[in-house]
Amino acid sequence: MSLRRAIFWIHLAIGVTAALVILMMAVTGVILTYEAQLNQWALREYRADPPAPDAAPLGLDGLIARVTGAKPSGRATSVALKRDPREPAVVRLDDGSTVHVDRFTGKALGDGNTPTRRFLRSVMYWHRWFALEGEYRIIGRTFTATANLGFLFLLASGFYLWWPSAGSRAAWRQALWFRRGLSGRARDFNWHRVIGFWSAVPLAVIVASGATISYQWAADLVYLLAGGAPPPQTAPQRLEPVARSGLSVAPDPGTPSVGLQALAAKAAAETPAWQTITVGLPESLDDPVAIAVDRGTGRQPSKSEDLLFDRATGELVERAGYPTFSRGHKIRRWLRFAHTGEVYGVIGQTIAGVVSLGVAVMVWTGLAMSWRRFFGSDRRT
Repeated sequence: MSLRRAIFWIHLAIGVTAALVILMMAVTGVILTYEAQLNQWALREYRADPPAPDAAPLGLDGLIARVTGAKPSGRATSVALKRDPREPAVVRLDDGSTVHVDRFTGKALGDGNTPTRRFLRSVMYWHRWFALEGEYRIIGRTFTATANLGFLFLLASGFYLWWPSAGSRAAWRQALWFRRGLSGRARDFNWHRVIGFWSAVPLAVIVASGATISYQWAADLVYLLAGGAPPPQTAPQRLEPVARSGLSVAPDPGTPSVGLQALAAKAAAETPAWQTITVGLPESLDDPVAIAVDRGTGRQPSKSEDLLFDRATGELVERAGYPTFSRGHKIRRWLRFAHTGEVYGVIGQTIAGVVSLGVAVMVWTGLAMSWRRFFGSDRRT
């Protein structure tokens, strides 16, 4: 058996075995294409109009006081503010709940758990682990992760099998473009090859990044290929509002701490093009305040940065976040949002959605060709 024929049969076996799982991930991926925009649209009723043309939103300190006053049992851990003050502030509490708050009145608008959000969350659970719960979730995750690795092989082997054996222009034209007037196996073969070729690059990124999400060894491999060592798995969270070495100095008891609104204003001044500011609220006044400043959609790591301010003096004491990450960590963060295309905004999302739809067609044409090969009129002995 030749190498090409051996690869073909492995390609066929993996494709048939993983077809339904890949189809499920493709269809759910299409549904999740514009997840962020749909969730934002679902919160349109939370958008507030200022009570007067010249009205200013509440200061951050007053806003937090109103939220915690309405929920005395909860402590605010972070507050996210959009550049447009008509958009609600998103306050997270230490009990795990989230409250959307009108920035002009301080009124709680809801937790944002809309029917649209619940539907998209259920689709995401299907995409990741067949929506299984409890101890069965690891089983679903194993199936999807394994099928994803199989799909990575299908992409590589499919490109090898696709490559025209004849170097003529006609052979390349048949391999690159849809042909009219075809039916049956010829049509399926043409669609399978053409869609596979034009989707190969974005699909390789989507599938490879999916592997780094599913497997720790794949994530560690990114760091190793980038020339660095994988970080310890107990690494602190990105926005950890705790004291850091050399950053926290106990203030003089007679010195008032700087208000959170003033610190947020300083962070905004440091990044004039900001779109979202998220203020982490430390438990102690002795700890620095971590403020995440984002210049993009929230899913574009290179446009985000963490700023740490001394609470007593209001001075910027450290810049952290993406600009300070190692090369491996930057690639790892890029891969996370390249998986959904969101790292390149709406254009990237659209490309990811289109190629996911193309995967569904490739699964269908691949299964159709397999059926004809084994059970149809053109089966081979």
